Amino acid sequence: MSTLAKLPGIRVHPDNANHHLWNNHGTWFLHYTVHPTPFTKERIRRSLGTKELKVARERRDTFFNHLASEATKAAARKTAAA
Repeated sequence: MSTLAKLPGIRVHPDNANHHLWNNHGTWFLHYTVHPTPFTKERIRRSLGTKELKVARERRDTFFNHLASEATKAAARKTAAA
């Protein structure tokens, strides 16, 4: 989960390999919070569609890698437009 360190606002505890994972009756979910405005927040829970912890960790990491990639692209477009 080293990519997460590049995303502002995402808190990661390196000693917790299951950070952002939540087991709901055997199915693993990704659980995180977004702040669409400075005054609001929204809790997001997305099913990872698996009962296996290893697969859930891989899918969580893939999701956050994609999120970091999109954030990098948006920042590049913003600086190119300026």
